[in-house]
Amino acid sequence: MSAFQASREFAEALDRQAPLTQFREEFSLAAHRLYLDGNSLGLLSRRAEASLESVLNSWRDYGIDGWSEGSHPWFELSERLGHMMAPLVGAQAHEVIVTGSTTVNLHQLLATFYHPQGPRRKILADSLAFPSDIYAISSHLRLHGFSPDDALVQVTSPDGFTLNEDDIIAAMTPEVALVILPSVLFVSGQLLDIAKLTAAAHERHILIGFDLAHSAGVIPHHLTAWGVDFAFWCTYKYLNGGPGSVGAIYVAGHHLGQRPGLAGWFSSEKTVQFDMAHHLVPAPDAGAFQIGTPHLLSLAPLIGSLEMFAETTVEAIRAKSLQLTRYFMDLAEIRLKDFDMRVVTPKDDTRRGGHIALVHPEAVRICKALKARHVIPDYRPPEVIRLAPVPLYTTYTDIWDAADHLWHIMDQREYSQYSQHRDIIA
Repeated sequence: MSAFQASREFAEALDRQAPLTQFREEFSLAAHRLYLDGNSLGLLSRRAEASLESVLNSWRDYGIDGWSEGSHPWFELSERLGHMMAPLVGAQAHEVIVTGSTTVNLHQLLATFYHPQGPRRKILADSLAFPSDIYAISSHLRLHGFSPDDALVQVTSPDGFTLNEDDIIAAMTPEVALVILPSVLFVSGQLLDIAKLTAAAHERHILIGFDLAHSAGVIPHHLTAWGVDFAFWCTYKYLNGGPGSVGAIYVAGHHLGQRPGLAGWFSSEKTVQFDMAHHLVPAPDAGAFQIGTPHLLSLAPLIGSLEMFAETTVEAIRAKSLQLTRYFMDLAEIRLKDFDMRVVTPKDDTRRGGHIALVHPEAVRICKALKARHVIPDYRPPEVIRLAPVPLYTTYTDIWDAADHLWHIMDQREYSQYSQHRDIIA
């Protein structure tokens, strides 16, 4: 392939050579819209739809016996999906369970691993964390009688978009009992060095966990090899599990076997769960961190989605993701340079997640103008436009077309006809 060219023909040529293109036909909406919001909600695939229908049919055909009969028996479906998910995060099969929701799972992990003792009572997070994580952390501090104003340490950003790992490590003082950080910052798309941060925390005898919501399914992880204590993530972004699809938990093998902080019906070891004893025997694997009955109809689409991931590798997905995001940044540098629009996502491949963040004072109105042109972006206040090319269904031509729409919107000031007030759902 010749050197970069800012032409649609060049994008089309890249598509003719691109890997993973066989998966695009699985996602019908991808052919009708320039969908660049997969970092908020991935698209429905035909296989996810089929697996949802299959579980619905098992309810219809078997009733209560669906727990043990049919193509996808319900009783161990969370464990089965955990086994399918494990390679995507570099974990052993018994270390992953698909259960709950992202924030409920964080509550479970906080209840299990936050044990303030003596001067070690603080939780270290960051000033750019997703708000829900901070809400959960603050609630546990209050349950222990601490004020978040004192016991929650949030490492600040030097520029409002990125974090410095050395600043985070410097904040790992003897007063810190637990560290919870994102793998990828949800606004800017910066990828943190998980291995470095984990090693630094353990050198200081601090447990550390990560929110993988913006990296699971698009970036390889090596959670077991890195020694990460725990992690949690959603499945409705790059994993395409559908709105409200069930979340996932990783717990390092050496932490398994202990009683979960929040125990429930499905925390039990499977072979004795129906003994109905009032003494809990926790499951020996990550299944112990389940609480209630699995949400079967929210689990079901993941069966089909994860089958597609099993047909490739997360390394191949990451390679294409980096190429797609790099291509957009190169286009932006050429075509959008005259419009006071800047990319705040790190350009270094080792520092970049799966989406691109553009900053402009008119971000709200620009997003509205993009939607009017059937380009689906994502807005984050106060002035960020996020665009996520998803390797399974986004093409280089999609990216070229989106950049071209942006150029016309900016050149013709099309955004000026829209309100500056964001919609309730941004």
